[in-house]
Amino acid sequence: MFKMKQEKPSSITTSGFFYKNPSLKTKEFLAFLLTRFGVIFALNMQATILYFWVYQLTNNKLSLGLVGLAEVIPAIGCSLFAGHFVDQSEKRKLLILCLSGYLITSICLVAIALPIVNQRLTISISVGLIYFFVFIGGILRSFFSPSMFSLFGMVVPREQYPNATSWSSMSWQLGAVIGPLVAGGCIAWIGIAKGLFVVCCVLVTIYFPLLSISAKPILKKVKEPVLQSVKEGLKFVLKTPTLLGAQMLDMFSVLFGGAVALLPVYQKEILHVNELGFGILRAAPGIGAILTMGLLAFLPLKNKPGKKLFLCVTGFAVSIITFGISTNFYLSFVMLLLSGMFDAVSVVIRSTILQLVTPDAMRGRVSAVNTIFVSSSNEFGDFESGVMANWLGTVRAVVAGGFLTLGVIAITFFKAPQLSNFSFKDEKEP
Repeated sequence: MFKMKQEKPSSITTSGFFYKNPSLKTKEFLAFLLTRFGVIFALNMQATILYFWVYQLTNNKLSLGLVGLAEVIPAIGCSLFAGHFVDQSEKRKLLILCLSGYLITSICLVAIALPIVNQRLTISISVGLIYFFVFIGGILRSFFSPSMFSLFGMVVPREQYPNATSWSSMSWQLGAVIGPLVAGGCIAWIGIAKGLFVVCCVLVTIYFPLLSISAKPILKKVKEPVLQSVKEGLKFVLKTPTLLGAQMLDMFSVLFGGAVALLPVYQKEILHVNELGFGILRAAPGIGAILTMGLLAFLPLKNKPGKKLFLCVTGFAVSIITFGISTNFYLSFVMLLLSGMFDAVSVVIRSTILQLVTPDAMRGRVSAVNTIFVSSSNEFGDFESGVMANWLGTVRAVVAGGFLTLGVIAITFFKAPQLSNFSFKDEKEP
């Protein structure tokens, strides 16, 4: 009897879902996941509506690129200062302030979209106001991203970083998938203004999980000049080959391989589908990512993550090239789905590398540098896509971007051997 009772808990603790995913036992990490999902859901839903709205107003491909440029300028310009500020501030308080800022800008966008207001504005003024509030969102993101990155390291133990990173990435991808799908449905069924109002409602609900996380201590208590602090963060990234290689690889692959900004053109001029079809295409990469994240929950990445990173980024580039030349909705959907699946694996690996090699007291500044190298490349990639499409044509722009991505992969593979040989097990705490 006694032996049987001892064996039962032993089998439970050495196998099963929660044994493979120990981070999910932490209540504050669950609240972190809900917060991350909610914000990404709301912002992706809003971005999908805004891209659609701007293209409907202007019928200009370049205007789509300017939406991304409006966000990337403040995201880059404010990031280094934001990283310094985040390291010397309480993280939850900053996140609450950022969330409040997102809510205010969303309310302003709703006001612009109301028929009683929009009818009295010229197209140029309407588009200009959209760019302005996207610009404000870029400033908020420069503070929000490093705050979330820093908070992550405070709600889960270090040994659980790889597992927690998978779930954090999944929450991001869920928001990135469901947001555009809901946005497409809102555009088709209730219109732009009401769709943007739904975004406001979602942002309000995010306060609940965020406030359930306790205030965290400030790890960097020694005050130092802003320029010296910023220089220290940049120096750390530039002198860490694995981290620098991962960031450069992601920055250029997203910069050249991104095709999402041109989806309104594919929807209207190449694939000839309705608004819901646009939402489905917009969500396809995220759907693929979620499927992959689900697999990673049961088959976690352990062996040769560096080499897997290069293989997956290559798969991403090939998927984008195939999507670019496709004129069939179903083939295009599958290629975007595959691009999301490949990108999901590389995201988990890159994010885990970032968490493992970054000292706790420098998380804000290193994340800020990461925002410049990686996060902002999404929006600058949107601008690049718009300019290239305006210059070369939509299909040529996407295909050329895919081949440029393959070139970046080859260069990084030979220039950063530390990245291809990286192992989670070998990485020690700084």
